[in-house]
Amino acid sequence: MQEYPVKRGFTKDLNTTIVEGLTECFGTAVKKQGDHYQVSYGALKLLDVTVGGGGKTVIVRTESDKDASDEVILDTNRRFRKYLDRVTGFSTKERVKKA
Repeated sequence: MQEYPVKRGFTKDLNTTIVEGLTECFGTAVKKQGDHYQVSYGALKLLDVTVGGGGKTVIVRTESDKDASDEVILDTNRRFRKYLDRVTGFSTKERVKKA
């Protein structure tokens, strides 16, 4: 499980941003389990996203498919990074710097 801070201005209507981002980046139907949003795509058996930190962070839990091919893993990682960029408002470089 990983918690990512969300850039100021991106926290407004974060639940909608999470769902739109999952649909746009992974192109699959989003399942809602309580306050968690879940998808399964490529090398991810499960990608579970919820709002944390009083609406100022996004908590992401993943379960990987160990049998996925290298091409599928690369595609999934690219989509996952794009998703985090879209939802948090921070680029990969900025997220690493904050960690």
